[in-house]
Amino acid sequence: MDNQKPSVCVLDASTYVGFWILKGLLSRGYTVHAAIQKNVAGETEIVKKIREMKKVEERLLVFTVDVLDYHSIIVALKGCCALFCCLDDSDGYGYDDDTTVDLEVRGAINVVEACAQTHGMQKIVFNSSLTAAVWRENICSEEEVDERSWSDQAYCRKLKLWYALAKTLTEQAAWALAMDRMLNMVSINAGIVVGPSVAQHNPCSTMSYLKEAAQMYENGVLAFVDVNFLAEVHIRAFENQSTCGRYFCFNKIVNTEEEAVKLVRSLSPLISLPPKYECQGNEVQSERLRNKKLNKLVEGTAYE
Repeated sequence: MDNQKPSVCVLDASTYVGFWILKGLLSRGYTVHAAIQKNVAGETEIVKKIREMKKVEERLLVFTVDVLDYHSIIVALKGCCALFCCLDDSDGYGYDDDTTVDLEVRGAINVVEACAQTHGMQKIVFNSSLTAAVWRENICSEEEVDERSWSDQAYCRKLKLWYALAKTLTEQAAWALAMDRMLNMVSINAGIVVGPSVAQHNPCSTMSYLKEAAQMYENGVLAFVDVNFLAEVHIRAFENQSTCGRYFCFNKIVNTEEEAVKLVRSLSPLISLPPKYECQGNEVQSERLRNKKLNKLVEGTAYE
């Protein structure tokens, strides 16, 4: 039965989330096209792992792509019925200006257009971020923040939140083109990702996500997600034919000092606590994020 499962593509499979999606798909019997972006700093540890996996896994094919080179994407997508799109800072330099933002947006447009030109493409599962939804002035005055919410571009620029701006504009560009090309797409808006070796394999995106983390915490919109759970949600979003739209994906909202300390420790040594730090109080922040759609998906049915 497993041999009958179709071919799917993960692009960029060398990102932290992309790699875990790749592993989850292979464990379920899919043939996977691992599309890897070139890195000017050389091969990362994740890329080396993928190349080692290829030696023993016949259902794994590896492609080198440039998201600004439309034709290289077409080659990687050939024969695939789905794309798991995980665009991120591929050079390891982080998100620091409008140029970085523009490159990611252009890449997303190329990827979605390539999907539109790929025969048999059934669904795009687009990895996005909660930061594409939670950065607006006066968000603390809102009782609920759900999938209808988008970050404000001007506000992101005002605070120099380049990561949040990139995720907002990239997802919006992907949605606009997907709808224009009548492609079936869902997006997974993830909280800050935690998991094995995350500090080693995902440092730039992690630190970029956490810019102004104290304000997210105070606004009740700081949340984290385990990478294994996140990968599972992506695969379920593909396999469940009734999924649609955006899905906020997180395991827990960080709304107490104790939870914040746990998050910091899970991301060590990227961020650290002062020596001999002790929790000072038990104040509980309001929880504004809602993920009813995710809960329905995890239970096995899409939320209408």
